[in-house]
Amino acid sequence: MKKIFLTLLVCIAIGQTGCKKFSEFQTDPNKSTSATPDLLLNTIEQSAFQSTSIGAALTCRQMVYTDGASDEQYYGWTRSGFGDYDNLRQVLKMEQAATAQDKPQYMPIAKFFRAWYFLQLTQTFGDIPYSEALKGEDGVYAPAYDKQEDIYLSVLNDLKAANDLITASTEPVLGDIVYNGNMQQWKRAINSLSLRVLLSLSLKVDDARYDIKNRFAAIVNNSAQYPIMTGNADNAQLKFYDLVGNRYPYFNNNDMQTAYYMEETFVNLLKGYKDPRLFSFADKAPKFSALPPTDFNAYGGVKGSATVNENSGRTTDGEISKINPRFYNNPVNEPSIAMGYAELQFILAEGAVRGWISGSAADYYQQGIRASMSFYNIAPAAIDAYVAQSSVQLPAVNPLQSIITQKYIASFMNSGYQPFYEHRRTGFPNFDVSGDGVLNNKMVPKRWMYPESELRVNQQHNTEAITRQYPQGDNINGVMWLIKP
Repeated sequence: MKKIFLTLLVCIAIGQTGCKKFSEFQTDPNKSTSATPDLLLNTIEQSAFQSTSIGAALTCRQMVYTDGASDEQYYGWTRSGFGDYDNLRQVLKMEQAATAQDKPQYMPIAKFFRAWYFLQLTQTFGDIPYSEALKGEDGVYAPAYDKQEDIYLSVLNDLKAANDLITASTEPVLGDIVYNGNMQQWKRAINSLSLRVLLSLSLKVDDARYDIKNRFAAIVNNSAQYPIMTGNADNAQLKFYDLVGNRYPYFNNNDMQTAYYMEETFVNLLKGYKDPRLFSFADKAPKFSALPPTDFNAYGGVKGSATVNENSGRTTDGEISKINPRFYNNPVNEPSIAMGYAELQFILAEGAVRGWISGSAADYYQQGIRASMSFYNIAPAAIDAYVAQSSVQLPAVNPLQSIITQKYIASFMNSGYQPFYEHRRTGFPNFDVSGDGVLNNKMVPKRWMYPESELRVNQQHNTEAITRQYPQGDNINGVMWLIKP
């Protein structure tokens, strides 16, 4: 009787198990089966705010590569890519997940990153797919190109909408590795980016469509409605950790240790100002290793415009500095600033110089310097001594050059290509092209050509965009709408 009963139990158990679908055994109960906005936000932030770029340092005459001819350094580049559309797809997925899961607090951040990536794309090329972009699921595989002027207006409106979506009662977001879910800091970042965008339109100040002066002043003069960054703690930056996949991007990079040197005009600029940030940026030249690390005579550079052979020869004399070892020895080093408080203060200084806002341009300018030097851990006494120098004071004649120059110094190994865009807009600082290594007829390019893939998959719209913007064809010296007076 016992055997019959046990057999019956086994049969029932087998029967119940057999009722389960095979697919149910393929599902890990410990893993999410759908995307959540917090996981997507984490990925987006890591991509967007990683602004530490040796390529940008070469382009902007801060570093030099000596083991070969660098297109960034010698201005011989051609095309760039549309990879940021992949990042924008992640932003779109975050929006969709936030909507599906009723988490509206992610929507203003999504608007911020839409603006961020579309700005990167249009600053690189000019006109780009915008209104019809990211609609592959709707069957739009060859999107039309929007005009740059329309894209900028949409970006400004999106940023304003993003600001308005964040209120005192907005719930914090999860997965936020930048501000730990603090929505008021996101609000400050959104409005600070708006000021950067408005300033980038300085050559269009008389275009009524953008109302640049009034928009700029409205943000600066109404901190209750439009708060902006208040210190380095508000920096939109990516911190690094001593964990696989999270370390400083040039940690243990062999080329950084052997093939990259400081650029001469950049080193001389810092030495001329007696700028102690040089000691944080550079290593002493081997020939002067016995000198104290705070002796400006211990540092030197090579010209980014000189030929590879000329620079290689100069490095052997031991008078040229490499980058500070912390950039390749320290897995954490320093955060990568995508946009920071120092830049914001220089933006405000320029706004005051242009008459867009009241306030002291000199005070904003000095605050920018102090914020940058604090970021690089310069001692307060050294900061005071630096800003007290007559050569560092904001001059009455051509103050814009001093503002942009200090913004440029503050961008070393952060801010991506932003200093290149500032040079393109203002002409400051001067990027040396006098040497025999420079390509492109010894001119600094204005843009990058469209990716070759567009010629295959979207030729009609790509050709239309080129024709209306660049009479000489798709070339790196084409002057996009943004920088036409």
